[in-house]
Amino acid sequence: MSLLQNRRSFVSLLTSFAGLAALDREASAAQAPARGNAPAGQWDLTWFDAFKGAHKQVYDYGTFELSNDTRPLRFVKNYLDTYRDVFGLQAPDINTAVGISRACFPMNVSDAIWQKYKIGERWKIADPATKQPAVRNIFLSDGDLSVKALQARGTAFWQCNVALGAITQQLAQATGTAVAEVRADLVAGLNPGVHLVPAHVMALGLAQEHGFTYMKT
Repeated sequence: MSLLQNRRSFVSLLTSFAGLAALDREASAAQAPARGNAPAGQWDLTWFDAFKGAHKQVYDYGTFELSNDTRPLRFVKNYLDTYRDVFGLQAPDINTAVGISRACFPMNVSDAIWQKYKIGERWKIADPATKQPAVRNIFLSDGDLSVKALQARGTAFWQCNVALGAITQQLAQATGTAVAEVRADLVAGLNPGVHLVPAHVMALGLAQEHGFTYMKT
């Protein structure tokens, strides 16, 4: 075989390999779900897609101790205030999210849950007005540092389901109540607008994939 024929055979072989590789990539792409569109089963995570602001920040309240601070949401407010004052930006052009797992669970639930399960006593949170263990969600609606005030400015709140399971077990044991009953109470008692996510660590990752910068509180 001539040198020219050898060269043509080699080029033909390379072309065949390239074609096979391209077909393999196309097949893989067809089988793999698009990012963000994978079936989520019982979990609706599409709300992450609604954030279109040029500036986005997620606040990790995974280990923040509420017993030591009655103004935990000041970081979020400061972020929103400064972007408003410096750049004139407000929602939906700027986005914030508050990620909560176990330590800050009390922020995410209603007054009725605080009363029924003695949340103030168990989490060692005093009501500033009475100086006694709180029997209401003191973070929910008091002033411009409250959950409701920040929700009105576009802030999203989530609750980790893994942490909720641990809290359910804890409260069921403490109160002698069936686990299923306690879980139903806690899920129904989440504040309006709170998103229940499969896991706090997963939601933090999803937020960053959607362009959020990260702040550990």
